[in-house]
Amino acid sequence: MLVAESKAVKPESNGSHHVNAVRSWKLIVEPVEPFLQTVGARLIQQVHDFDPQIVPYAQYALTGSGKHLRPTLVALATRSIGEISDAHVTAAVIIEMVHLATLVHDDVMDEAEIRRGQLTLAANWGNEIAVLFGDCLFAQALKLAASFPTPEVCRAVAMATNTVCTGEILQTQHRRNFELSRREYFRVIEMKTAELFTLSCDLAAFIGGAKPEERAALKQFGAAFGTAYQVYDDCVDLFGTESEAGKSLGTDLEKGKLTWPLLLAWERADAADKAQLNSFIQNWRPENFRPVNELLAKYETFEPSLQVVEKYLAQARTALKVLPKSSGTEGLSNLTDFLAQQIETLAVCV
Repeated sequence: MLVAESKAVKPESNGSHHVNAVRSWKLIVEPVEPFLQTVGARLIQQVHDFDPQIVPYAQYALTGSGKHLRPTLVALATRSIGEISDAHVTAAVIIEMVHLATLVHDDVMDEAEIRRGQLTLAANWGNEIAVLFGDCLFAQALKLAASFPTPEVCRAVAMATNTVCTGEILQTQHRRNFELSRREYFRVIEMKTAELFTLSCDLAAFIGGAKPEERAALKQFGAAFGTAYQVYDDCVDLFGTESEAGKSLGTDLEKGKLTWPLLLAWERADAADKAQLNSFIQNWRPENFRPVNELLAKYETFEPSLQVVEKYLAQARTALKVLPKSSGTEGLSNLTDFLAQQIETLAVCV
């Protein structure tokens, strides 16, 4: 699985390729490790800005073992066009808090019990507390964004948060709807996932004083890489293993979220298999997971799904050609290579 905040990967003694992937992630983040450590420390500091009676929830949410993929994007995007400043640290903390808020809410909606290899906040304290604390995280992020001398940062964060939440609403509206088009599916994931990747790169460019063409290129990179990441994550939910992912899997099926492999199977299936697939999803039970996967295999959805990931990674690499050659640009390119490597690892597992 991708070594990121929602996926906790553990090296395996019998998988040298997997171990190399973990090492490559360490190499990617090594140049920006001081930045990430500062972001982590600032997140912990945020705990004390909450009411004392809800500090335990804040500590649980803000001091997890995530790898901070979005802050990594902030750092690498900044280094691609200039130097990192303290303002970039604040921006990364803001984006990570928005992301964590979405995870808290996602786990409530999906009734997920595991996140980052431990119980979710909702599993620990209940849905009501989780929803309300997720709202607190959103509010705290906007409070930090308002501390910038220009309103553009707060405006960008608010707009991105709105887009993410709208994408989640649209996905909820389309549950169990096999008439969902390709365009609608990709629009939803661009909104609910890729938007924060785009924001990470955009704020890095804005705060760093990037040229207009550089800022546009970084936004394009964030959008393409974020979309690739989500399609990959959708594949993990269907084809991965819970022990490696570090979170509950199969929640998309349980909640009727139709991800790309399912939509592809629907496009290719004959009438009888369409009826069967629809019945499995509309009347979901855990024992339906295996026959659904058999239908996904029958219509050969795995390889084409990974090809979509590779297509968006290619778009991300193309965007980088506009940027000057630098260690940060190389780091962003290495991120795309790393996700491509994770695709290969997933293919071996399948």
